[in-house]
Amino acid sequence: MKYLVTGGAGFIGSNLCRRLLLEGNSVVCLDDLSTGKFSNISELQTDSSFEFVNHDLTKPFFPDSIDGIFNLACPASPVHYQYNPIRTLKMGTLAMYNVLGMAAKFNVPILQASTSEVYGDPEQHPQSESYWGNVNPIGPRACYDEGKRVAESLCIAYKEHSGVSIRIARIFNTYGPFMDVNDGRVVSNFCVQALSKKPLTIYGSGEQTRSFCYIDDLVTGLILLMNSKLEVPVNLGNPDEFTMIELANKIIEISGISSGYVLNELPVDDPQRRCPNIDLARSKLGWSPSVPLSEGLIHTLGWFKERLNE
Repeated sequence: MKYLVTGGAGFIGSNLCRRLLLEGNSVVCLDDLSTGKFSNISELQTDSSFEFVNHDLTKPFFPDSIDGIFNLACPASPVHYQYNPIRTLKMGTLAMYNVLGMAAKFNVPILQASTSEVYGDPEQHPQSESYWGNVNPIGPRACYDEGKRVAESLCIAYKEHSGVSIRIARIFNTYGPFMDVNDGRVVSNFCVQALSKKPLTIYGSGEQTRSFCYIDDLVTGLILLMNSKLEVPVNLGNPDEFTMIELANKIIEISGISSGYVLNELPVDDPQRRCPNIDLARSKLGWSPSVPLSEGLIHTLGWFKERLNE
């Protein structure tokens, strides 16, 4: 199979490219390198089944031929998506028109990388796919949250009116190798701070929760979803829930560096609880995460240690 992976030089995208190649597929990796890094996929250039295209997906793009599209093209961390909110919204609208147009032209399935952020600061816990969410449409996170919600709506519209075969993955917090040192996500922040022997920065009381899925588990889920016939949103994440203080203590323990932590003011609209109900993925895909948080953090800390020593 020949897959187009948009956003393929990013954290999730580069890991997905590696897996697809490992499984014997051909990959066209498209990225404008605005947040993705060429270093994430540079060694793949030696593989004759891999092609990199530097392109801004807000402008149309048509490859020679493809068998499927994984659309991961969008800034995904608060630092990146709040830097230019207009561009972030374009990725949920203009870019979506372009990738859905590709899928329609080639008559191939498209998997949209959506997000748990479509649930906002949820009033239902854990979050199931039937929950409509509690999103502030004009807050500082709205450019990402509402952009992803619009992208899902466009997928459904193209399915119903143009017959496009769609997959929608609502991705919860994911971590692992190839994360950006400066992306602002909590796992990367904590790992870098611990390894730099600095206090870990916790926002709010530290009692807010997240669930953390190791990247290898997520990539398996994405491929299973693409190979399925599920044309409804599917949660992909780890249902094990941890407070920020618990996460900080685990990273301090595993790193062996006792730097402690400090409490800062909670950002606007930051969700208090976030945890997926993955019953649908379990029953329809046979998927559930297998990598425990402690094991995944060992690999992730190793990755960041190498990056900081470069």
